[in-house]
Amino acid sequence: MTEPIRLILADDQELVRLGFRMVLDAQSDMTVVGEVGNGADAVRAATGPTGCDVVLMDIRMPIMDGVEATRRIVESGAQTKVLVLTTFDLDEYVFAALQAGASGFLLKDAGPAELLAGIRAVHSGEAVVAPTATRRLLERFVPLLPGAGAATRAAARVEELTEREREVLTLVAQGLTNNEIASTLFLAEATVKTHIGHILAKLAIRDRVGLVVLAYDAGLVSPQA
Repeated sequence: MTEPIRLILADDQELVRLGFRMVLDAQSDMTVVGEVGNGADAVRAATGPTGCDVVLMDIRMPIMDGVEATRRIVESGAQTKVLVLTTFDLDEYVFAALQAGASGFLLKDAGPAELLAGIRAVHSGEAVVAPTATRRLLERFVPLLPGAGAATRAAARVEELTEREREVLTLVAQGLTNNEIASTLFLAEATVKTHIGHILAKLAIRDRVGLVVLAYDAGLVSPQA
């Protein structure tokens, strides 16, 4: 029997944690192994001896915010994935959290089905950046993208890819799913997954969110595209 996905809830509102726990603990393939109310405790819980598979990370928390907590978890080398939960239209730190290594984000008012699908996707190595929100997100935070020097370096890295891999990377950055990319390029979905695996390995990038950031840095796509 497959081990359940071990989750830590990081949110400074106890009622929010309670609501999530009720949904998550009802799933046969998930178990909440910890709750914390600030980013510092989230780092300790995620990188400690027991650890977890996925942290549901709020952004605005006392002592240490979710962005810094995400960065420290990723830099620790832990295999823990971070799924940021945020109020999109108000939160100005989402892009920073993705750059820090979060595997994606969901709105706090997402329905149970979306939340559960997001957790399972992140746990399996996918990124949760809703196609409809990807462009809006990057339009909002494009002023935070690196300057010309970083853009030049990003473009040089992309040159390491084959033409087909650049096509796949561009479509990933546009928010398409693997199935949509397969349909667009007339490929099998398994082939798309293989291409993405090669791209991640060549560029030494952790996940699809990192690919989106690099593609925008390199100018493969733009918020107005």
